[in-house]
Amino acid sequence: MDSKREPLIEKTPGLNGAAKRPALARQRQTQILERVREEGAVRVADLVRSLGVSDMTVRRDLEVLHERGLIEKVHGGATAIEGSSLFEPGFTVKSTLMQVEKALIAGTAAGLVTPGTAIAISAGTTTFALARRLTDVPGLTVLTNSVPVADVLYRDGRPDQTVILSGGVRTPSDALVGPFAVEVIRSLHVDTVFMGSHGVDYRTGLTTPNILEAETNRALIEAGRRLIVLADHTKWGVIGISSVARLEDADTIITDSGLDLAARSQLASVVRRLMLVDIATGDVETTESGGSASPHPGKLEGRP
Repeated sequence: MDSKREPLIEKTPGLNGAAKRPALARQRQTQILERVREEGAVRVADLVRSLGVSDMTVRRDLEVLHERGLIEKVHGGATAIEGSSLFEPGFTVKSTLMQVEKALIAGTAAGLVTPGTAIAISAGTTTFALARRLTDVPGLTVLTNSVPVADVLYRDGRPDQTVILSGGVRTPSDALVGPFAVEVIRSLHVDTVFMGSHGVDYRTGLTTPNILEAETNRALIEAGRRLIVLADHTKWGVIGISSVARLEDADTIITDSGLDLAARSQLASVVRRLMLVDIATGDVETTESGGSASPHPGKLEGRP
C-alpha cells in the first residue's frame, strides 16, 4: 500500500490540544470550494486556521480540487475559475463590481414600479440595489427569495408594505432556493418580476451556475405577468451551466451603455423593450420591439 496516500479522515487538534471531531476529506474540500466561490480566492494560511488541519493537508485538498478543474491554484492559495460555467462569486464580492452601472440600472427599474402592486424580486446585487429604492413606494407587496432584499425592505420599508420571503436553502449569492422555495413561489401570483442574471447570451438566454437557483428563478418568472431583467454589460456573453429563460421571454431588459453595438442589436431584435442607461449622463434610451429608439434624457436617482 502507498504510504503517501492521503487518509480519508484526519484527526486534528482543537483548542488547548483537545481532540477535535475528525474531518472527512470530501467535507473539507466541499467547504474549501464553497469558500472559493463565495470570496473569489482563499489563502492556505486562512484555511489551516479555519479547518483546523495541517498546511500539507490543505495543499493536498487544493491539489485535488485543481485536478478536478474546480479551482485554480496560485502561490499561497487558490482562486475561482472565472470562465467556468459553475463559477459563482458570493454576494459580497459581486457588490463591489460595476457599482455605478448597477445603481443606474436599479434607478431605471424603480421607475417602472407602480404603487399598490405585487412584484417579485430575485436574488442578486443589482436587484438588491433596486430594493433599496423601493422602501418609500406605498402599498407594495414584494415576493423575494433574496435574504438581503427582504432585510432592507423589512428594516427600511413603509408599514403598508408586505414582504414575503420564500425560505429555502441559501446559496453563495444569498438566494434561497430548492423545493421549499419553489413550492412557496408557485402558490403566489405577482404583476411584475424583476430579475437579475448571472449570464445573458443571445443563444442560451439567461443562465446561472446554480441548478437549484435556476429552478427557483423559473418559478418566479411563472408567477409573474411580465418579466423585467436587470443586467449590466459585463453579463453579456457569460454562460452558466443552467438555463433560466430565453431572451424573448423578457418583456424588458435594462442594461447600460457599456454594451457593445452588436450585442445591443441582438437584444433589440428579440426583446419587447430594451432600455439602455448612459453611464456618463444617466440618460435612458428605450428601443421598442421593431427597432425604434426613444431617448429619455435626465439624471436618474441613485447615481453615486
